Amino acid sequence: MKAFYKVFLVILLAAPISAFAATRTVTLNVPGMTCPVCPITVRQALRKVPGVEKVDVRYAKREAIVTYNDARTNVAALTKATADAGYPSKPEGKAK
Repeated sequence: MKAFYKVFLVILLAAPISAFAATRTVTLNVPGMTCPVCPITVRQALRKVPGVEKVDVRYAKREAIVTYNDARTNVAALTKATADAGYPSKPEGKAK
């Protein structure tokens, strides 16, 4: 019975943290993508960021659309990841 209460307590304490988390999507402009292979590097860099759920990189538009958990990461971390990979980026508008 003690194990049940311990599990219940952990769930109860974790609930408020996850209650404030939201899935957000941001479009990053990545003008430095100059060849069709560049999106692979950008995609890999973004996928390594904890909290990133989905990455869609569009070479023709020079953009990356990133869906992420805002309790685990933010736009600054995403732009840092692309810059560290050699592809500086800027968010287009506000994250949704």
